[in-house]
Amino acid sequence: MAKVKIFTDGAARGNPDGPGGYGVVLQFVDSKGELHEKEYSAGYKKTTNNRMELMAAIVGLEALNRPCEVELYSDSKYLVDAFNQHWIDGWLKKGWKRGKNEDVKNVDLWKRLLAAKKQHQVTFCWVKGHAGHPENERCDVLATTAADHNAILDDVVGE
Repeated sequence: MAKVKIFTDGAARGNPDGPGGYGVVLQFVDSKGELHEKEYSAGYKKTTNNRMELMAAIVGLEALNRPCEVELYSDSKYLVDAFNQHWIDGWLKKGWKRGKNEDVKNVDLWKRLLAAKKQHQVTFCWVKGHAGHPENERCDVLATTAADHNAILDDVVGE
């Protein structure tokens, strides 16, 4: 099974109009042992940071053309905790409700992320803040650069 690292960043810098935008970088080693990086951004969208983090994770996973072992790095505790602390399991059991019967936001995106995740073995890794953590630096530098360049993923990964 191919191994892929996905670095995400939501609400990326470089947008003169304020919040919105995301970047994704997929990093993998091909059958010849060569390291490759593909970057992707769908451009800037005026929406919330959490929604951008979800979109970044979704487009990263949807870019894979066969089952892969994925490490997905994000500085969004909301995204990572939803899987690592089994929030989604609880939301599904409650019919996408949480707390005091409050509706879960972005259900359409969560469902899309679950569908994208289904064929892969995914580990969600939280990289705390911007305090020099090496994997967070990669999220910040690589994914933000992808968003700023508005690069389009030209082919799929995991070949």
